[in-house]
Amino acid sequence: MNRREAKPCTVCGRQIEPRRKWRGVFEEVKYCSVRCRRRGLRPVDRQLESAILDLLGQAQGGTLICPNEAARQIQPDAWSELREPSRAAARRLVARGQAQIVQRGRIVDPSSARGPIRIRLVR
Repeated sequence: MNRREAKPCTVCGRQIEPRRKWRGVFEEVKYCSVRCRRRGLRPVDRQLESAILDLLGQAQGGTLICPNEAARQIQPDAWSELREPSRAAARRLVARGQAQIVQRGRIVDPSSARGPIRIRLVR
Protein backbone atom coordinates (compact mmCIF):
# COMPACT_ATOMS: atom_id res chain seq x y z
CA MET A 1 0.00 0.00 0.00
CA ASN A 2 1.31 3.45 -0.83
CA ARG A 3 0.49 7.06 -0.08
CA ARG A 4 -1.46 7.48 -3.32
CA GLU A 5 -4.18 5.29 -1.84
CA ALA A 6 -4.81 7.70 1.06
CA LYS A 7 -8.22 9.36 1.10
CA PRO A 8 -9.93 12.07 3.17
CA CYS A 9 -12.07 11.38 6.23
CA THR A 10 -15.73 12.19 5.60
CA VAL A 11 -16.01 14.24 8.80
CA CYS A 12 -12.70 15.98 9.52
CA GLY A 13 -11.09 15.93 6.06
CA ARG A 14 -7.77 14.58 7.31
CA GLN A 15 -6.03 11.92 5.21
CA ILE A 16 -6.77 8.30 6.09
CA GLU A 17 -3.73 6.13 5.48
CA PRO A 18 -4.33 2.49 4.52
CA ARG A 19 -3.78 -0.03 7.31
CA ARG A 20 -3.01 -3.69 7.06
CA LYS A 21 -6.28 -4.65 8.78
CA TRP A 22 -8.23 -2.76 6.08
CA ARG A 23 -6.65 -4.67 3.20
CA GLY A 24 -9.46 -5.55 0.81
CA VAL A 25 -12.04 -3.25 2.45
CA PHE A 26 -10.25 0.11 2.37
CA GLU A 27 -12.74 1.41 -0.22
CA GLU A 28 -15.48 1.13 2.44
CA VAL A 29 -13.57 3.06 5.14
CA LYS A 30 -15.06 6.55 5.59
CA TYR A 31 -13.75 7.78 8.94
CA CYS A 32 -10.25 8.25 10.33
CA SER A 33 -11.26 7.51 13.91
CA VAL A 34 -14.03 6.34 16.20
CA ARG A 35 -14.51 9.96 17.25
CA CYS A 36 -15.27 11.03 13.65
CA ARG A 37 -17.57 8.06 13.14
CA ARG A 38 -19.56 8.91 16.27
CA ARG A 39 -19.72 12.62 15.50
CA GLY A 40 -20.73 12.30 11.86
CA LEU A 41 -21.54 15.25 9.64
CA ARG A 42 -23.98 17.67 11.21
CA PRO A 43 -26.03 20.41 9.56
CA VAL A 44 -23.68 23.04 11.03
CA ASP A 45 -20.80 21.41 9.14
CA ARG A 46 -22.53 21.96 5.81
CA GLN A 47 -23.41 25.52 6.89
CA LEU A 48 -19.73 26.19 7.59
CA GLU A 49 -18.73 24.89 4.16
CA SER A 50 -21.32 27.16 2.54
CA ALA A 51 -20.20 30.13 4.64
CA ILE A 52 -16.56 29.59 3.64
CA LEU A 53 -17.47 29.40 -0.04
CA ASP A 54 -19.68 32.51 0.28
CA LEU A 55 -16.91 34.48 1.98
CA LEU A 56 -14.39 33.37 -0.64
CA GLY A 57 -16.82 34.32 -3.39
CA GLN A 58 -17.18 37.80 -1.92
CA ALA A 59 -13.42 38.22 -1.48
CA GLN A 60 -11.62 40.22 -4.13
CA GLY A 61 -9.10 38.48 -6.41
CA GLY A 62 -7.65 35.61 -4.41
CA THR A 63 -8.06 37.19 -0.99
CA LEU A 64 -7.44 34.81 1.88
CA ILE A 65 -9.96 34.29 4.66
CA CYS A 66 -9.67 32.82 8.14
CA PRO A 67 -11.93 29.85 8.96
CA ASN A 68 -13.03 31.74 12.08
CA GLU A 69 -14.80 34.25 9.85
CA ALA A 70 -17.18 31.49 8.73
CA ALA A 71 -17.71 30.44 12.36
CA ARG A 72 -18.57 34.05 13.28
CA GLN A 73 -21.05 34.19 10.43
CA ILE A 74 -22.86 31.05 11.65
CA GLN A 75 -22.80 31.75 15.42
CA PRO A 76 -21.80 35.36 16.12
CA ASP A 77 -22.01 35.03 19.91
CA ALA A 78 -20.55 31.53 20.35
CA TRP A 79 -18.22 31.28 17.37
CA SER A 80 -15.30 29.87 19.34
CA GLU A 81 -17.20 26.57 19.68
CA LEU A 82 -16.99 26.26 15.88
CA ARG A 83 -13.23 26.81 15.54
CA GLU A 84 -12.27 23.19 14.88
CA PRO A 85 -15.45 22.41 12.89
CA SER A 86 -14.64 25.37 10.60
CA ARG A 87 -11.11 24.06 10.05
CA ALA A 88 -12.58 20.63 9.29
CA ALA A 89 -14.97 22.24 6.79
CA ALA A 90 -11.97 23.87 5.11
CA ARG A 91 -10.18 20.50 4.93
CA ARG A 92 -13.24 18.90 3.32
CA LEU A 93 -13.30 21.69 0.71
CA VAL A 94 -9.61 21.07 0.01
CA ALA A 95 -10.30 17.34 -0.38
CA ARG A 96 -12.97 18.15 -2.97
CA GLY A 97 -10.60 20.46 -4.83
CA GLN A 98 -12.57 23.65 -4.16
CA ALA A 99 -10.13 25.45 -1.85
CA GLN A 100 -6.53 25.61 -0.69
CA ILE A 101 -5.15 26.01 2.82
CA VAL A 102 -2.27 28.46 3.11
CA GLN A 103 0.26 29.26 5.82
CA ARG A 104 2.85 32.00 5.42
CA GLY A 105 1.98 32.33 1.75
CA ARG A 106 2.52 28.65 0.94
CA ILE A 107 -0.02 25.94 0.25
CA VAL A 108 0.19 23.33 3.03
CA ASP A 109 -1.11 19.83 3.60
CA PRO A 110 -4.37 20.33 5.51
CA SER A 111 -3.88 17.13 7.53
CA SER A 112 -0.66 18.36 9.09
CA ALA A 113 -1.23 22.14 9.28
CA ARG A 114 -0.78 23.48 12.79
CA GLY A 115 -1.40 27.03 13.94
CA PRO A 116 -3.13 29.82 12.02
CA ILE A 117 -4.36 28.95 8.55
CA ARG A 118 -5.98 30.89 5.74
CA ILE A 119 -8.23 29.64 2.98
CA ARG A 120 -8.43 30.64 -0.66
CA LEU A 121 -10.21 29.38 -3.74
CA VAL A 122 -8.31 27.09 -6.06
CA ARG A 123 -6.65 29.10 -8.80
